[in-house]
Amino acid sequence: MAKTDEFGEELADFVRRVAELKAARSVSGGDLPTVLDAAIFELDHVADQLWPWYERLSSAGPSRTASADRQEQHLLRAVFQRFPLPVALVDREAVVRRLNFAATSFTGVRAGYATGRPLTGFLAHADRAAFRSQAAAVAHGEGDRSLTVHLQQRPSAPVHTTLTAVRPSGEPHTTVLVALQPGDLRTPGSPGPAESPTPQVPDLTETTRHASLMDVLDEMTTTLLTAPRGDRDAVVRRAAHVLHGRFADWVIADTGTSALTRTTVLAPSEKEAEALAGQAPARCPLVMETARTASPTLQV
Repeated sequence: MAKTDEFGEELADFVRRVAELKAARSVSGGDLPTVLDAAIFELDHVADQLWPWYERLSSAGPSRTASADRQEQHLLRAVFQRFPLPVALVDREAVVRRLNFAATSFTGVRAGYATGRPLTGFLAHADRAAFRSQAAAVAHGEGDRSLTVHLQQRPSAPVHTTLTAVRPSGEPHTTVLVALQPGDLRTPGSPGPAESPTPQVPDLTETTRHASLMDVLDEMTTTLLTAPRGDRDAVVRRAAHVLHGRFADWVIADTGTSALTRTTVLAPSEKEAEALAGQAPARCPLVMETARTASPTLQV
C-alpha cells in the first residue's frame, strides 16, 4: 500500500510539471530550446521510471476480486460470531467494536447496543479504571494482560478477562481481543462457600478444560489473522487443523455457495479420512440441513 501511495504522489508531481510545460508555450523564441529540453526530460522520466514502476505494481498487486474479499470477510466474521467462548473486540479506549454471540449471552448485553459503547460501562465501577488502563497498555504493544472484573448485572460473580493485541488486515490501529470466562469455575449447582462445610477445592478438570479452550481461542485467532488473504479454502483448512486433535477428533469442512464441495477432512486415521473425502456433501442430510438453516445441528 505504501508503494502504491508513493507512486501516486510521483505521478501527481509529473502531472503538475506537465501543466507548467504547457504554460511555458508562450515564452519567447529564444527560450523554447530550454522548454523543449525539459519536455524531453519528462518523457524520458515516464519511459524510464514511471512506466516500469507501474508494471512492477501491477504484477505484484492483489489478484483477488472484490467478491473474494467479501467472502473472506464473511468467513472470518462467521468464525468469530460462532466461536464457543465469549469474545469481544475493543479499541484502545475499550470501546466495543464487535461482540460475538457467546459474549452477548454471557454479559446479557445485545451486540447492537454494545457496539460503539465502552465495555467498561458494563463493568462494576471499581473495575472500570483498571480495565481501561490494561486495554490501553495492550493496544500500545506492552504485551498481553489478564485481570479479574465484575459485571454490573452480576457484581458478586468474578469474571476472568484475557486481553491480547491483534492487528486485523485493513485496520489502521491495533485492536484488543478480550476473552471472558467465569472467574468461579465450579460446576453449576455446586454449593457456595457459605453452604460448604469444608473449604472449596477448585475443580481441576473444569479448570483444565477452560485453559484448553483459551489455548484453542488464542491459536485460532492467530491463525485467522495470519491466513493468506483471498484464499478462502486455505483459511478453512488452517482453521480445521487448529481444531483437529486438540478440540475434535473429526473435522470436516464443506464450502461453496450454490453447491457445496468437500474442502477438508481430518480424521483419527488417514484411511478414515480418505473414506469421507470422496463423499458428496449433497448426499449427507446433516450437512445439507446445517447449510440450509445456517445454524448448528447436532446428531447423536
